[in-house]
Amino acid sequence: MQTADLLVHDAELIATVDDARREIAGGWVAVTDGVVTALGGPGDPAPDALRRVDARGCLVTPGLVNTHHHLYQNLTRAYAPALTGGLFDWLVTLYPLWARLDEEAAYVSAYVGLAELATSGCTTSTDHSYVHPRGAGDLISAEVAAARELGVRFHPTRGSMSLSVKDGGLPPDSVVQDDDEILGDSSRLVRLHHDPSPTAMTRIALAPCSPFSVSTSLMARTAELAESLDVRLHTHLAETQDEDAFCLQTFGRRPVDYLADVGWMTDRTWLAHVVWPSPTEVGRLGAAGVGAAHCPSSNMILGSGLAPVAELRAAGAPVGLGVDGSASADSASLWLEARTAMLQGKLRHGAAAMSARDALEIATRGGAACLGRSGEIGQLSVGACGDLAVWSLEGARFAGALSDPVEAWLRCGPVSARETVVAGRLVVADGAVTHPGLDEQLAVHRRVSQRMQAALD
Repeated sequence: MQTADLLVHDAELIATVDDARREIAGGWVAVTDGVVTALGGPGDPAPDALRRVDARGCLVTPGLVNTHHHLYQNLTRAYAPALTGGLFDWLVTLYPLWARLDEEAAYVSAYVGLAELATSGCTTSTDHSYVHPRGAGDLISAEVAAARELGVRFHPTRGSMSLSVKDGGLPPDSVVQDDDEILGDSSRLVRLHHDPSPTAMTRIALAPCSPFSVSTSLMARTAELAESLDVRLHTHLAETQDEDAFCLQTFGRRPVDYLADVGWMTDRTWLAHVVWPSPTEVGRLGAAGVGAAHCPSSNMILGSGLAPVAELRAAGAPVGLGVDGSASADSASLWLEARTAMLQGKLRHGAAAMSARDALEIATRGGAACLGRSGEIGQLSVGACGDLAVWSLEGARFAGALSDPVEAWLRCGPVSARETVVAGRLVVADGAVTHPGLDEQLAVHRRVSQRMQAALD
């Protein structure tokens, strides 16, 4: 038997979330050359390994997948002047601060944000970076550099805004670009960073911000470009009732109709929030295979509403989890989003409507499907990427939780991952980020954040 690079062994339970939804008590999982090479139970001989992680007293799950985020926003967390308004007021307050973004800010916010996510068991994260101030530099490449340094799997999106206030949009002129500039840079970034291989660490998607910040032409041309480059599409949609009103007034169409008009009603697309689709629209999204990034904490903080998660899943739409921007959700914990998704599901449809296993599936397989990586990430099976999280179920928080480790994982807590493994490498060990640069980057982050939040002229 081949020597493995990593063996995680003697787990209280391994929840594989594979096609058969196997759960292995006392199980082990081996990772070699970045992929899962074997799994087994107490009676199965485990391979020798160069590195071993003792998971006694722990639940082992696939690494969690974050399908919607704005990493740069951790530079303006809980910004007091923006705390009391809804989405549109919140955006208008913060745009002038975000206009100060540059490559240093993009790098340090990505580094700190991805490190924070890793401690919550997240092994793959997307990012929706849609603010590109003039002269700011190559913000996406700065983020990619941070992700590579930390060793996390990263799906940044080339976001964009093309409608400023003078065009009937919300953002100021300083953070918008014209369509040709956006599309040209989108192509450049795909050529530079996108890796289509099954174990890719970096992939790029194209992501005009929202119906109220880009032109109809840009939406349509981006869909055509994504098709030609074979990359995915992402945008905000149906987040608030204000957005419904905006689309009706501006386009004479509801958001989902608008999405279809611009060529986005395809399984290449996943959407952020999807709080306000009608039942008929839910069916249309499901039939087309359009994914949804469910952001429960952000939706509550901004008063956006409760997304129809059960209905979307029943209709066939892939549903994953997103922590959303750190200036709205403020805590970038996928464990917290999974727990909140479970609680919202119970609140919306009754106590039996959403279990911890349902939430785990959304946080893993659902996210993988949104990102077009079903079978590669979001499950523990032979040939899948060697991404997993080890969760301690010991101590006062779990005293008495003996009957069901998966339910205990979300019902007890709060919990952070004890170990987070990406491609067989420990990104988090004993609850701490393994990369030695975190303290230095936190000091840089504070300086950059203070600069960004300084009084406007």
